[in-house]
Amino acid sequence: MTAQRIFLSPPHMSGTERRLVAEAFDTNWIAPVGPHVDAFEREFAAAVGAPHAAALSSGTAALHIALRLAGVRPGDEVFVSTLTFVASVSPILYLGATPVFLDSDRQSWNMDPVLLADALEARARSGRLPRAVVLVHLYGQSADLAPILAACARHGVPVVEDAAEALGATYHGRAPGTFGHAGIFSFNGNKIITSAGGGMLVSDDEALVAHARKLATQARDPAPHYQHSEIGYNYRLSNVLAAIGRGQLRVLEGRVAARRRNFACYAEALGDLPGLAFMPEAPWGRATRWLTCITIDPAEFGADRDTVLQALEAADIEARPVWKPMHLQPALARYETIGGEVAEDLFTCGLCLPSGSSLGRADLERVVHAIRRVAAPALPRHAIHATEAALLTR
Repeated sequence: MTAQRIFLSPPHMSGTERRLVAEAFDTNWIAPVGPHVDAFEREFAAAVGAPHAAALSSGTAALHIALRLAGVRPGDEVFVSTLTFVASVSPILYLGATPVFLDSDRQSWNMDPVLLADALEARARSGRLPRAVVLVHLYGQSADLAPILAACARHGVPVVEDAAEALGATYHGRAPGTFGHAGIFSFNGNKIITSAGGGMLVSDDEALVAHARKLATQARDPAPHYQHSEIGYNYRLSNVLAAIGRGQLRVLEGRVAARRRNFACYAEALGDLPGLAFMPEAPWGRATRWLTCITIDPAEFGADRDTVLQALEAADIEARPVWKPMHLQPALARYETIGGEVAEDLFTCGLCLPSGSSLGRADLERVVHAIRRVAAPALPRHAIHATEAALLTR
């Protein structure tokens, strides 16, 4: 029998979602808004420790509204991590603003706090501070928030946290996404929990979240007729998808534990390979290991990142290179970049391994076997089999 394809990060339903979706159908609450949306907002806010939350159609929509409510206007500059997915940048352009890309540090792969502080000082001297900073928490790990928030506070620059990849992570015991002017989360199909598409905006500011809800429903004024004093968007989450999200939220901690177990298995089974290293876990909190990421030094490993990627694909295993930095993207290359060398290096040698919370031991063995076979010329055959056997006995 042919083995099934192993995907990078597939959805993982718990069973509760079906009952909650059936409830939405049984009560005919199908359209946007409804009791599941209200409950999802309350439950999510409680889960991350945020006072207020608005459920929206995507993480991108949430970031778009968060930046608008941070005052971003045409002609403004917005600092943003360069090592990220394009959705961290697109909303800046939706608003007619200009992104300025900042490099990563090697400790967390997130925005470099020293680089940011120096860039803000330089901008302050020239009288052109950015309107906002979009801080991305990458691959399930929080950025080093304290120095970043302090640098931004010195210059009165609001921080919008893109925690789309970091639900379940911690920074000194608190959820990233809850520190800045606003935070956004994603429930896309590949995230640690999913609502089959959706996002959440959170903030300490009740008025900001109320305004976000208004903007997300075409900015309709409270009137018996359709009246609009500002232009909004069709960004509200549907009651059906909110039902899925509520079921997923109930198993969040189990999903985090499963992904961390995946990482532990990979680290044990591959940690002896020369030239192969794992994304570090920063000392300030818990990483979810949403994706287990490795870097490969071809001189030591004996093959480059793309060779490993091709070997995995030949075994019907989905893997992905680390995000291509935004300053290297054809559509964005004209914008200013501060630093960039670290992000470029991580992209060149970085690979994301299958990390879904539903992975079984046999799946992990297949991934390990495919990677070790690429390095096999430098390893005795018995070492490969012994490592795989150890993995299977965990």
